[in-house]
Amino acid sequence: MKGPKILQRPFNNGLTLVELIITLTILSILAATVLPMAEVTVRRTKELELRRALRTLRTAIDDYKEDFDKAVKEKKVLSAVNETGYPKELEDLVEGSDWGGLYPYKRRYLRRIPQDPFDEYELGWGLRSYEDDPDSTSWGGRDVYDVYSQNERNGLDGTPYRSW
Repeated sequence: MKGPKILQRPFNNGLTLVELIITLTILSILAATVLPMAEVTVRRTKELELRRALRTLRTAIDDYKEDFDKAVKEKKVLSAVNETGYPKELEDLVEGSDWGGLYPYKRRYLRRIPQDPFDEYELGWGLRSYEDDPDSTSWGGRDVYDVYSQNERNGLDGTPYRSW
């Protein structure tokens, strides 16, 4: 006795064109929602790096100034009348100083100068001297009192990067 005959369609192994179009539509909608979130995540990570780099540089500048003041107070270094005690350039933080024997070794404040993560045109850090205005964008060239990012864009919170 023979069983019922099952009808089979020939070549029933693939996807139909409609199924393929629906799948691609769903994937494109998912990609369109994920990409903006990924871009914000990358930008937020760069902002954290910028804040960390600024904090590192500013702390090193303050430590340099503190050691200068200590060396002057202990009469290890003679201070000129118009000398502020801040480093002349950022490289002084890497090279360090023994402060006239204040330390038995050359005290270095940074291993290397951190990079600005938003420095697209390789301008480097913006510098301000002790005599410059707090929001000045031109460096007086006498010493390094503060650093800032030279990027023109605004952060995710709406404040310009150069004001951080």
